[in-house]
Amino acid sequence: MSEVIVITGCADGMGKEVARMLAARGDHIAGFDVDAAGIEALQKELTGDHLLMPLDITDRQGVRSFRDAVLRKYGRVDTVLSNVGIGFFGPFEEVDLERALKCLEINVIGAAAIFQAFLPSLRERRGGKLIAMSSLVGQIPFPFESIYTASKFAIEGMVLSLRYEVEPFGIQVAIIEPAQVSTTFAAKIHQLPPEGSAYRDRARRFIERDDVLIKTAPTPLQAAQRIVKVVKSPQLKLHNQVDFMSSFFLGINRFLPQAAKDMILVNYMDIKV
Repeated sequence: MSEVIVITGCADGMGKEVARMLAARGDHIAGFDVDAAGIEALQKELTGDHLLMPLDITDRQGVRSFRDAVLRKYGRVDTVLSNVGIGFFGPFEEVDLERALKCLEINVIGAAAIFQAFLPSLRERRGGKLIAMSSLVGQIPFPFESIYTASKFAIEGMVLSLRYEVEPFGIQVAIIEPAQVSTTFAAKIHQLPPEGSAYRDRARRFIERDDVLIKTAPTPLQAAQRIVKVVKSPQLKLHNQVDFMSSFFLGINRFLPQAAKDMILVNYMDIKV
């Protein structure tokens, strides 16, 4: 049976691949992205009955209008996948807090906005799924990614708390926690601290190591295959990974002492002093 699946951030990367796969299975995609050109290209590519529009996740009224349009068109929603997000890189001491606020607004409040918009209809139907794209750093903090890490920790906390509220209405929740995916996501944010920064050398080594890891990371297509399995699963697991590396790190994170975890991380990312 065809499902109605909401996907935010679907103009590029994993979101786009997920939309393609689900549409190919016969599902109806209701999605948006701030990238108007990307949305137009996706609209032309997909066959079937879909609702795609350009929209900024920070536009609260726009999100509510999108919800109304989706419910008018389909009468229901089965799954909401919050995929929109931006990265943030830099030594915490040197972070521009206004830019940091934008990251938190998009990554955290954006997920909250799309979930909150569709919750009443899911609750009334007494069923459905809320799925949030988080990250490995939602459980394991990474240096030079303090703001991005904070946003993903916040998403995980929000979903874990939300679960207790919505499960009595038959609504399932899940978190997807990829480590690396071979996209341009990291390249867009990697910027060396200025000359004279006390953090410049270690940040440079971190970026170089990250660039190497990205080359062998799952492609957006490979990651999307795993995400689609989560979306279509009749019984959601709370925590889900798309690659071996995130499963490995999250596994050892559960039982290793902090000193051992710290040693592994600083050596793995080549930032040992």
